[in-house]
Amino acid sequence: MTFTYHAPVPAQQIRELPIRDVALLLLQHLARGNGRALQLNSIVGSTAARAYEGEPDIDALLDVLTDAWSWLESRALLARDRNQTEAFRRVSREGVKLAKNPTGLAQFEAGERLSGPLHPALEGPVRTNFHLGEYELASFAAMKAVEVAVREASGLDNSLVGVHLMRAAFQPHKNGKVGGPLADAEAEGGEQEAASALFAGAMGAYKNPPSHRTVKFDDPIEAAEIIQFADLLLRQVDRAKQRAQSPPDAS
Repeated sequence: MTFTYHAPVPAQQIRELPIRDVALLLLQHLARGNGRALQLNSIVGSTAARAYEGEPDIDALLDVLTDAWSWLESRALLARDRNQTEAFRRVSREGVKLAKNPTGLAQFEAGERLSGPLHPALEGPVRTNFHLGEYELASFAAMKAVEVAVREASGLDNSLVGVHLMRAAFQPHKNGKVGGPLADAEAEGGEQEAASALFAGAMGAYKNPPSHRTVKFDDPIEAAEIIQFADLLLRQVDRAKQRAQSPPDAS
């Protein structure tokens, strides 16, 4: 009786697909059954090696599968199996979710974009709403945090909001006239104009629309990038605030 070994991932897909996609196919294979007591040497070194016998590039195929396994581990989609020795892995809770719903990849990758620390003004409600899938709320709250930071740093009146606030705070110094409280007087005129446009554009594009109507934020990656954009703007506000509090030496 001849025993047939089933490849974890078809050889042609290993050759054609990027590591991430091979890893997700491998994850679906590993999640079948209970997804526990998984061992690299058994799955790649034994099962896969025999399944790919006769393939001219068998070593390359096994190397890619090993890379895919490492990709899964590095993203905590595979974790230590506490009921086994150190060599064994299990499909993690996030791994099970992703294996069952491959369309959730965008949400997973968006979460990876925000895996590092954010500006303190964005931690809390912004991150929480994002992880709850409330992308519109998270994006709006992120840009609202920028608006609040600019108002506090500039000392401008509460009657100024959104684009008008940004234009007033970052109004360039021009023709001998003092500009906005957050404009960099030492920067070249075009750079000052660009900073004003950057902040005003952020308000007009990402903060104002949700304020006035319902906006469908169904792309988690776009929402994550809006939050990252807000993070960048907040750090620039911090620098502008420090600059305003420490004017250049007149000497």
